[in-house]
Order: sequence, then structure tokens, then C-alpha cells
Amino acid sequence: MTGDNRKQLDHSWRANALAWTRTVRESRIESRQLATDRAVIEAVLAHRPARVLDLGCGEGWLSRTLTGHGLSVLGIDASVPLVEAAQAAGGEFRCLDYAQLQADPGQLGRFDIVVCNFSLFEEHLEPLLMALRELLAEEGALLIQTVHPWQARGEQGYRNGWRREDFAAFEGEFPEPMPWYFRTLESWCELLLGSGYRIEALREPAHPDTGEPLSLLIEARP
Repeated sequence: MTGDNRKQLDHSWRANALAWTRTVRESRIESRQLATDRAVIEAVLAHRPARVLDLGCGEGWLSRTLTGHGLSVLGIDASVPLVEAAQAAGGEFRCLDYAQLQADPGQLGRFDIVVCNFSLFEEHLEPLLMALRELLAEEGALLIQTVHPWQARGEQGYRNGWRREDFAAFEGEFPEPMPWYFRTLESWCELLLGSGYRIEALREPAHPDTGEPLSLLIEARP
């Protein structure tokens, strides 16, 4: 079923592009407004990078924000309609899927930071992560923000496996469900270590009132 999930994942980001763009630009995801957007911005800026790759940039909000802080940012995404929405709002964006990137990592040059902000949904990420090592400048860092494993475990429990996002909270605005691969914290660590990285920091951006973790933010270097 992995191949079917992969195809549906690609399809969902094309079919849901308009709904996703509207949702992000109207600030309708509470966790993002409370903590996770700020967390990833601050994590990138803390490194004072000259050049940043926004991998899986979607409609481009993070790229535009970082550009506003004076950084040189390239956003890439596999969804044509999302890249078109990003380009229309301004900035440097390219339509490129992960397989194309893995085939020729050097095509994009080198970056001080590669940031993956809620953009790693696939099961087999080792080839991509290994390719990203070639994109990082000396002392460059990989930043990954993802769902918090404990909070996102759901009814299927705390075990690796494919899950399904139906976007039910948006009452039918998203036409297609999105499959995504759930990883435990241990699995994330094993994945990065096995792909040739050392983990330098694990952070848990939290709800300002309840203290409940809203995401997991990983900083790693080759």
C-alpha cells in the first residue's frame, strides 16, 4: 500500500492547493498562530544564515517571512498549483519533487539552512535526507518541524505507520484526504542518525496556556 499512499499524497497536495493556501493566509490553524510558526522562524534566524532552502514550501509563507528578514531564500515544492500561488505572492520558488532533488542535489547550490516545516510526510525518507547533506554548506544545519509524536498518535497508538488526514475541522473545504506517515520520537532519531546526521537539539513548541506540546522541532547536522 505504500505506493498507493505515495500517489494519493502527491494528488492531495495538488487537489487541496487552493484550500490550503486560503487556510494558511487566513491564519486559520490555531497551533500555528500560538507557537509553531514563530518557533520555526526563530530557529532559522538563530543561525544567521545567508541562504536558506525551504523544502516543501507550500504557498510560500515561510520563504516570504524569512526574505523579509533579509535572507536569501529558495522555496521548492512538488505541487504546481502551490508553487504558482507562492510565485504570485512574490519570492523565489521552483517546482521540484523530492525524487528530482535526490537525482541531482547539486542543481540548487549550497545552503546554510535547509528547513522542512511540516513537509516530510513520506515513509522512506533516507534517500532524501542523504541528498540534503550535499546541499548543506560547511557548518550548515537541517531544521525539521513536524507534528508532536505523542500528541498526534491518535487511535492507532504510538507506533509507526501510515495515517490519514481528512481535514474534518475545515468542514469539507479540502476535497481530498491526505495520507501521511507517523513516526515515534525514537523513529525520528533513528532515521536521522541512520541518514548520517547528528542531532543537536530537540525542542517542543508548546501551547502558551496549557503547556501541551504542539510540535517537535529537530535541529541536526551532517
